[in-house]
Amino acid sequence: MLPKALENVIEALGMLPGVGPRTAERYAYYLFRSNPKLSDNIADALNYLHSGVKLCPVTFALIDADENCSKYYADPERDKTTILVVEEPLDIYAIEQTHGYKGTYHVLGGAVSPIDGITPDKLHLKELVERVEKDKVKEVIIATNPSVEGESTALLIEKMLHEKNPELKLTRLARGLPLGVDLSYADQITLSAALENRTKL
Repeated sequence: MLPKALENVIEALGMLPGVGPRTAERYAYYLFRSNPKLSDNIADALNYLHSGVKLCPVTFALIDADENCSKYYADPERDKTTILVVEEPLDIYAIEQTHGYKGTYHVLGGAVSPIDGITPDKLHLKELVERVEKDKVKEVIIATNPSVEGESTALLIEKMLHEKNPELKLTRLARGLPLGVDLSYADQITLSAALENRTKL
């Protein structure tokens, strides 16, 4: 029904997560109606994506292709004896926006999920253990997502690190009720975490 070129764009956009058929159609038609320079700019950016971005060999954060290491590790002001462990590279930027953390990071590259074929050997766990020894790390902050996969990954990290470094301080990000939320709207997992992590007044 539609021109082949437009169908190809709809199909390509529909491969993106969270983009359904109707959204893909709207995006494709918008690009067709817009100035062709917009499509050219998007195409150029996509063509440069894989050659312009790589993973830091130490922290596995995203860095420019011409960089040797993540600025969050190379910066002498950063405390290398503290590592905050996250699942994905973009999690780093959420933490950085708080301006309250001055340690380094370690990106796992996901969470353990046998159903999705993600086994421990596919994550950067071995490299984390090596970094703890190499940088004489004093504290590892586990910031995996509050999901079944995130929890099981956190337990695995705890076991692996304590086996080799029983004196290492292991902590988790506090979990509980966000500001401005009524108790009646909070789910059971959030309420349980809030009770477990309650603080003394």
